[in-house]
Amino acid sequence: MLQVEEIEAFYGNIKALKGVNLEVPPGAIVSILGVNGAGKTTLLKTIAGSVRPRTGRITFLGQDITRLKPHQIVKQGISLVPEGRAILAKMTVLENLEMGAYHRTDKEVKGDIEREMERFPWLKERLGQPGGSLSGGEQQMLAISRALLAKPKLILLDEPSLGLAPLVVADIFRTIKRINRAGTTVLLVEQNVKQAMKISHFAYVLETGRIILQGESKELMEEPKIKEAFLGQRA
Repeated sequence: MLQVEEIEAFYGNIKALKGVNLEVPPGAIVSILGVNGAGKTTLLKTIAGSVRPRTGRITFLGQDITRLKPHQIVKQGISLVPEGRAILAKMTVLENLEMGAYHRTDKEVKGDIEREMERFPWLKERLGQPGGSLSGGEQQMLAISRALLAKPKLILLDEPSLGLAPLVVADIFRTIKRINRAGTTVLLVEQNVKQAMKISHFAYVLETGRIILQGESKELMEEPKIKEAFLGQRA
């Protein structure tokens, strides 16, 4: 579905991604792991079009999307839920949801919003509230719903559990699994390695802008580097 080939990206003179290769097959949950500063968020932003790669190629469903702008990539079928959620704080919950469907011209938007309210029943009670008045967990769910209203084939999730209470985190991961089972492919950046590896099929480990490990999640969980760096277990 998604192929990232030899991507290099810079912030000024700093090379953030150094020849990254990655593949996301249709129907999968793929995790990207790494410490802060490894390049995980940069990679998602590059796929989503908000960071322009200097070299390399990104293809999605056989189409080259390397030089497309973010709104064009959304139309191709890729949605990003950014780190920090980026909820429009002064706009209502309903307006935030409608923003997720801004590029759509079909007549199914209202029905899709209703389906999101079935997914998260509390949304219906808060449609008129400002997005900034929601709790952190509610904002994360709203951000996911907003992204789904673009009707993506692939959703990019950047640290969806960041700063949330354990019970909310568990609910977030259950939601990701349900979204995937409903047919949306997932590319997940997450520092909660145990949870990410538990729900994902494949994983990549980024270190200072390079992929240093990759493979099926179950197998990578047994890698000494994973155990020591992320799980606090010495080989």
